[in-house]
Amino acid sequence: MTFSNETREKTIEQLKTKQLDVLIIGGGITGAGVALQASAAGMQTALIEMQDFSEGTSSRSTKLVHGGIRYLKNFDVEVVADTVTERAVVQGIAPHIPKPAPMLLPIYNEASSTFNMFSVKVAMDLYDRLANVTGSRYANYTLSADEVLKREPHLRKDGLLGGGVYLDFKNNDARLVIENIKQAAADGGHMLSRVKAVGFIYNQEGKVEGVKAEDVVTGERFDIKANLVINTSGPWVDKVRQLDTSKDFVPQIRPTKGVHLVVNSSRLTVPQPTYLDTGKNDGRMFFVVPRENKTYFGTTDTDYQGDYLNPMVEKEDVDYLLECVNYRYPSAKLTLADIESSWVGLRPLISTNGGSDYNGGDNGKITDDSFTKVIDVVTKYKENTVDRFAVEEVLSQLESTLSEGGDNPSAVSRGSDLTREEDGLITLSGGKITDYRKMAEGALVLIQKLLKSEFQKEYTLVDSKAYQVSGGKMDPQKVEETLDKLVEEGMGKGLAEDEAVYLADLYGTNASLLFAKADKMKAFTGLSLVESLSLDYAMNEEMTLTPADFLVRRTNHMLFMRDSLDKVKEPVIQAMANRFNWTKEEKSGHITELNKVINESDLIELKKER
Repeated sequence: MTFSNETREKTIEQLKTKQLDVLIIGGGITGAGVALQASAAGMQTALIEMQDFSEGTSSRSTKLVHGGIRYLKNFDVEVVADTVTERAVVQGIAPHIPKPAPMLLPIYNEASSTFNMFSVKVAMDLYDRLANVTGSRYANYTLSADEVLKREPHLRKDGLLGGGVYLDFKNNDARLVIENIKQAAADGGHMLSRVKAVGFIYNQEGKVEGVKAEDVVTGERFDIKANLVINTSGPWVDKVRQLDTSKDFVPQIRPTKGVHLVVNSSRLTVPQPTYLDTGKNDGRMFFVVPRENKTYFGTTDTDYQGDYLNPMVEKEDVDYLLECVNYRYPSAKLTLADIESSWVGLRPLISTNGGSDYNGGDNGKITDDSFTKVIDVVTKYKENTVDRFAVEEVLSQLESTLSEGGDNPSAVSRGSDLTREEDGLITLSGGKITDYRKMAEGALVLIQKLLKSEFQKEYTLVDSKAYQVSGGKMDPQKVEETLDKLVEEGMGKGLAEDEAVYLADLYGTNASLLFAKADKMKAFTGLSLVESLSLDYAMNEEMTLTPADFLVRRTNHMLFMRDSLDKVKEPVIQAMANRFNWTKEEKSGHITELNKVINESDLIELKKER
């Protein structure tokens, strides 16, 4: 039991008397990345998250490590180059999580289409060069309309010109967070879920020197002292900043809401992730993605001013997405009744950005003259008759408002912001899940500098581009071979092949820890051996405190295995009640909480209205 409820209690006691180098507020992907790098550098590090790790935003993404080919519609080469480069880094440090998933991009003869067949090939060729996959098995290619329909016969035929296929990656967002958190804990970091910052502690000069914290589980309040405090709370960034009521407040974040819906694959079958214009002339695009035996689609991207803790899927969200998917897949005829599960999250968009381009929303159109110049120079670049500088010169003169923010002197990645306020609080905000390591690296450079100049403490930073997360201790160039060996190991312990594959894919090299128990552990009542191994590991090694932690974020069972959820939820609750010695009242509370989460995912209230 190295990262569990028991270690949580000990950590709280330790933090009451410990002087930290850095305290991180927020346990999503940004905070987790900072925690990993700070702990690896030997800094006295702690992280507090008021909910479960990744619960607020980082478990609610489109579950892709998206390369951002949409930016090439406005020829924003720099952001795509940054994104695909950083995506390759993430694949190297967490090789068991992002998995290659070539994306199909159908092209229609419509006035609002993002690409035509010529421009999509130009964009994909440039994308491949930036991603360094030209000539590899993942190199792009185009398809005729007939070839597209052979792959996806349910697609709308009218106006279909063909399609492009290019490399993208599927992702398990919540697993990426917990693996970073576990590695930080293994390196000596103090990682706490369900501990909330309720105020700051100040020194005589009015500088932040810690946080007043509340254990959300017990209600106990205690102080945590730290030389530096960094706010990485995503959509809550401004709410944390507002804990200091003595200073003028200028909001940094403009949250947008993104909704995804899940149906059984029998109702909408796609062989691979597919990226489509909505057909609504709104400049947006949406994804349709196969996962296990389900298909999910999204996302919406609308400004949000509601309850950050409990954003809800609303009728307008469902209607919009159903209209989009039914327009592109006319024979599907999906309705609200087909939706098995859903999720909704808030994206922490920097308020100074021109707009959100999260799902292809357009922030500006380039002129016809500029478009012609770009096509001409990119074509010459492909033919090796001009160099990259010539391309950049044309791109720098585009007459448009391009995607997600211009130059920001405090940005550590596109669309992010790193600032230190007058009271000493550091705030790291915005960005995308793909950029999390790069954002954390930028923050650590600042933290390292401040610890040296203000506290006379020197630390050497690790090479975060090569420092692997928990479960990812493998050669990034031999992921398939490593996972195959892990599967063999599991099968050698008596597991069926599909069971061993499931655990190896979910836990990476940590699967060996589960396999080691496979021939010794007795399954929990009502659960299979694989489900029991997973739950046992989650409780002992992944700070899993509630049934929702396990069924939503450690396994994604609620989202993509809805068929068996009703069968396993009571055995999971009972096993956790036995393990944690819950009282009757505590168990009842967890049942109520889980049923609420399931009902919201199932869209029960919306279905009652129909």
